[in-house]
Amino acid sequence: MPTRRTILWALFTLQALCCAYFLADIFFDLVLPAQTNTLADSDAIEAIVTIALFFGLAFTGSELRRMMRREDRINDQLKVASGAFADLLEVRFDEWGLTEAERAVAVLALKGYSVAEMAELRTTAQGTIKAQCAALYRKADVSGRLQLLSLFLDDLMADTLMPA
Repeated sequence: MPTRRTILWALFTLQALCCAYFLADIFFDLVLPAQTNTLADSDAIEAIVTIALFFGLAFTGSELRRMMRREDRINDQLKVASGAFADLLEVRFDEWGLTEAERAVAVLALKGYSVAEMAELRTTAQGTIKAQCAALYRKADVSGRLQLLSLFLDDLMADTLMPA
C-alpha cells in the first residue's frame, strides 16, 4: 500500500501533466492554428484529463480539510499544554513562596533571558536580578536555571499531557 506522501506526489505529478496537456492545447490553438494536432483536439483525451483534474481537486480538498482538522487539534493541545504549564508555574511558585518580583524573574529565566536582559526588561540593576535569582533557586531547592527548568519539564512529562 503506498504511503500518503507517495499518493500526494503522484497526484501532484498527474495534475502537472494535465496542466501541461492543456497548455500544449492552448499553444497549438494560438501559435499553430493551421496545424492539426490529433492529441490536443481529442475530446476523449480532454475528458480524461478533466476527470483526472477533478479527482485531484477532490482529493486535495479532502486532504486540506484533514490537515486543517489536524492543525486545529494540535492548536487545542498546545492550548491545554500552555494552560497546564501556566497552572503548574502558579502551583510551584505558591509552594515556594515566591514574591511577585521573584515570580517575574523566574518566568524570564525559564524563557532563557540573561541576567542583563532581565535587568533591562524589569528596569532594575543586574545585582538585584542576581539576588532575586539566588532567592528563587534557594526556595526551589535547585542550583540554577537548568535545574529549575528540569523541575517543570519533569512535572509536565509525568502529567497526563504526555502519552505513556
